[in-house]
Amino acid sequence: MPRVPFVLPLLLALALAGCSASPSRTAADGPSPVSRAHSSQKGETRAGDYADYPAARAMVDRLVRREGFQRDELSRILARLERQQRILDFVNRPSPEPTGKPTGSWTRYRGKFLTEDRVGAGVQFWREHEDALELARLRYGVGPEYVVAIIGVETRYGSNMGRHRVIDALATLAFDFPRRSEFFTGELESYLVMTRTEGLDPFTPVGSYAGAMGLGQFMPSSFQRFAVDFDGDGRRDLWGPADAIGSVAHYFREHGWRMGEAVAVPALARRPEAAQLKADYTTRYPLGELSFRGVTPASPLAGVEEASLLRLDAAGGYEYWLGLPNFYVITRYNHSTYYAMAVHQLAEALRERHDRLFGPVRSARGEGPPGPAM
Repeated sequence: MPRVPFVLPLLLALALAGCSASPSRTAADGPSPVSRAHSSQKGETRAGDYADYPAARAMVDRLVRREGFQRDELSRILARLERQQRILDFVNRPSPEPTGKPTGSWTRYRGKFLTEDRVGAGVQFWREHEDALELARLRYGVGPEYVVAIIGVETRYGSNMGRHRVIDALATLAFDFPRRSEFFTGELESYLVMTRTEGLDPFTPVGSYAGAMGLGQFMPSSFQRFAVDFDGDGRRDLWGPADAIGSVAHYFREHGWRMGEAVAVPALARRPEAAQLKADYTTRYPLGELSFRGVTPASPLAGVEEASLLRLDAAGGYEYWLGLPNFYVITRYNHSTYYAMAVHQLAEALRERHDRLFGPVRSARGEGPPGPAM
């Protein structure tokens, strides 16, 4: 969902449905988008559902005028688009009403990602792709544990990349979901440009309910801006581990990741008024103000003057953390405090397990400047 990619509230909801943790997706049939054939559910869709939509015709006009597409080519594509009713049913379902009381939602959310299986599989993925992860660290200054954690949260290390035809998912949300029509129309246009640039049949790639693609679940606009050909084979293939690793690290670097800095630290809330403070990844409080209100870091924060106040609805009561600039960078991938904290804690667990089994390696907190960008 990079975001950007898939970092909007809807995409968080879609993510929560997929991987069964946060940004979860439906299980994919295989590792490569070119190896899967699309089969519609009987009665669910019909061919050419959007051929006569005014919004679709307007999109064709823009692509012909701005991007140099052939009108006949786009008309043939429109004639094959299929409306996905299940996606519309999912995104239109009502949200639960907030209760205003602790519910333990963070504990349940965290429990979907911080599992023995996911940590073990993440360390195995790390070992299998350590050369690409080390190159990403050197080039972009992002530790392997955070790249692996993103891929682990998004697609369970590539085992769950989705099975929806990307073009149908995007068209359905662009033309039949008015609340987010502008966003998804832009993503559909970016997708058509992407498939032309990369030489892909637009009806071949599969991904999430929201049209996110590959191991890192990039939306098409993020693919255009941040995907890299990390293995040097002349293609940007986010369904392949090397390009996915490089692209996630590049995404982080371009959003301001600071090599060698912490991400988040636990905090102690010693006064009742802490519960009245606004708390999410967008907040910025001077540490002195937080201290005055009874919120202090559980361990010293040298050189830090301000932080985000994070309040997690944990089982047994609220849990407080201070989010630092690198925490905010993770939220650029998905605009959610819970998502970013799950990535951070999974990364910490991956690093601890990897170092215990195989010895310490240099990480995002290692020394030395990143190498040149691609």
